[in-house]
Amino acid sequence: MGAYLDKIGFIDILDVLLVSLLLYQLYRLIKGTPALNIFLGIILVYLLSSITEALHMRLLSGILGQFTSVGVIALMIVFQQEIRRFLLLLGKSGFGGFSDSFRRLLRRGPSDTTASIRWAEIEKAVVRMASTKTGALIIISDRQEERSFEETGVKLNAEVTSELIENIFFKNSPLHDGAVLIVGTKLKAARLVLPLSDNQELPSDIGMRHRAACGVTEFFDVFAVIVSEQTGGISYAYKGRIVRNVSSELLRKRFKEFKERKL
Repeated sequence: MGAYLDKIGFIDILDVLLVSLLLYQLYRLIKGTPALNIFLGIILVYLLSSITEALHMRLLSGILGQFTSVGVIALMIVFQQEIRRFLLLLGKSGFGGFSDSFRRLLRRGPSDTTASIRWAEIEKAVVRMASTKTGALIIISDRQEERSFEETGVKLNAEVTSELIENIFFKNSPLHDGAVLIVGTKLKAARLVLPLSDNQELPSDIGMRHRAACGVTEFFDVFAVIVSEQTGGISYAYKGRIVRNVSSELLRKRFKEFKERKL
């Protein structure tokens, strides 16, 4: 035992830590989704295959061996959404937020003054729409980067004003379905179609608008504001988590934390 421990070096410990980190991030991505049960099923099949091979059960071992031989391809097909989400997570935050900090050094974001004016217009529109129970989904980003969902809507590239936001989500407006994207001081696009979250831990009574807000924040570093059409309640979503029925003051605080990446 002592001789075996003597062979363990720094690289071995680092290897174990990195694998543990990757497994932890994978668990975070599939927790609460059907993918978790599928992943556990694949592990069970692999264990059964190893046991039957050790016991020389040739027929069963051969059947399970055929299944595990295409395991990598099967994993890529079954978990294609989770793999994409995992790679986006690595590219977005890196290890310990290193790549995120590096990107902030390379970009020039909007000034505090510009951001506060933009938020004042957004908050004014949100409060008014909440009072009239006008359903809305607003996606806010402070980064000029390409997003796959931007091509699903109508491009506007207009200055952000509360009147514009309210007019877009007016129920008779041709652009009221879907979401709007705000980047900096520009309302980039409206009527966007967003990816829906398949997280089974989300409240069962939330609608498609709230689920879309969770879905887009799982894939992209954006802040989502939702106004419920049924209750007029204000909610926000970030990193796949949703907080419902918040006040405008709390929403403003959370948006500030998002800008500072402290949320």
